[in-house]
Amino acid sequence: MASSSDSAQTADLVILGAGSGGYACALRAAELGLSVVMVERDKVGGTCLHRGCIPTKALLHAAEVADAAREGEKVGVRSSVDGIDMATVNSYKDGVVSRLHKGLTGLVKSRKITVVEGSGRLVSPNTVEVDGTRYQAEKAVVLATGSYSRSLPGLEVDGERIISSEHALRLDRVPQSVVVLGGGVIGVEFASVWKSFGADVTIIEALPHLLPLEEESSSKLLERAFRKRGITFSLGKKFSEAKTTDSGVTVTLEDGTTYDAELLLVAVGRGPVSEGLGYDEVGLEMDRGFVKVDAHCQTNLDNVYAIGDLRPGLQLAHVGFAEGIMVAERVAGLNPPAVDYDNVPRITYSEPEVASVGITAAQAKERGHDVVEFTYDLAGNGRAQILQTAGACKVVAVKDGPVLGVHMVGSRVGDLIAEAQLITNWEALPVEVAQLIHPHPTLSEAVGEAHLALAGKPLHVHG
Repeated sequence: MASSSDSAQTADLVILGAGSGGYACALRAAELGLSVVMVERDKVGGTCLHRGCIPTKALLHAAEVADAAREGEKVGVRSSVDGIDMATVNSYKDGVVSRLHKGLTGLVKSRKITVVEGSGRLVSPNTVEVDGTRYQAEKAVVLATGSYSRSLPGLEVDGERIISSEHALRLDRVPQSVVVLGGGVIGVEFASVWKSFGADVTIIEALPHLLPLEEESSSKLLERAFRKRGITFSLGKKFSEAKTTDSGVTVTLEDGTTYDAELLLVAVGRGPVSEGLGYDEVGLEMDRGFVKVDAHCQTNLDNVYAIGDLRPGLQLAHVGFAEGIMVAERVAGLNPPAVDYDNVPRITYSEPEVASVGITAAQAKERGHDVVEFTYDLAGNGRAQILQTAGACKVVAVKDGPVLGVHMVGSRVGDLIAEAQLITNWEALPVEVAQLIHPHPTLSEAVGEAHLALAGKPLHVHG
């Protein structure tokens, strides 16, 4: 527990922000015997639990149920979709969030972590102030203030016609038509949901492919699947302006192309929540609003750390979670390894899903590797045929060396990424993975088949 002095309350660790990074850091620190104060202006769980990962995946599950009902006749089940009751969908989504929030708050309380509700501000390298009360860290301050939905210059999000992902999660209706600005993970997932719910969807992406950070072949497979689903998209053309109309919004691209829709979802990335929190004044080294850190998330100031979306790099809840644990262990005097950002698993939960871990073939070549790769088409996988999904598993490896990356597209391939993570993180050779027996019939056999082929013994493919 925090103790109090005349001027400030003290604890070993003061954490600003209680999202995935902040609460993981708090839980691990408490487990290691440190006293912890965690400051949060909203709810414990942060964006991921309340406005991000969990509610969006609940919507995506509802979308999957709608698709299954709509397509039941293909497998002899007479079912149909009478409509989407968004009040009930939202009730289901909010119920999932509420139960997880209740469990998390109970866990935090059981670890004797002091949670301070209010807007905190860093006032010195070891002190956070909340509503006039100061909390002083004996060992370290951890900044975990997260991120917000960005927009573009001149594009005002009004919450009515032009919306962010936060607004999209609270919609009480299914829009007839939507333009999604941004073909990254957030844009692709919402496009997938709305199409399943019956909306007309167009995605605008300035770069040449959807999910531009993924292996190019994965992006192309997703694009093919989206075309088949009737999701339209414009690639390689930049946004110019958006004007609201009586019936919705008109979006214009730089080449003059226009799109009319009921709603425009702005999904152009997330920016760090750092403005007005005292970071500059205390002397933290910043980069476009992000707090700069070393490999162990330490800032330029002794005993001040920044984790999660606040520091430059991958913006994923599980990355912040891992960083929080690592920082807690460092503060407690342990020597944990740095997070290996190359080998963090990444999943886009659209239909079909896109999952990857490790580096792409292009990145491997840029780093000077002599690369071999193999793509196993899911058409040859029994479980994929049963699930009626198309896609592939691509494995990138060093010639006569370890696997560098695994890249997958298809329904439920996100469930396969845990094995792929072990393969890349343990620098397994294709021949070693080829020895493993994958249960039949499962999608995991696609991982096995791709490694069999790279090991020189392709079975269900033409060698």
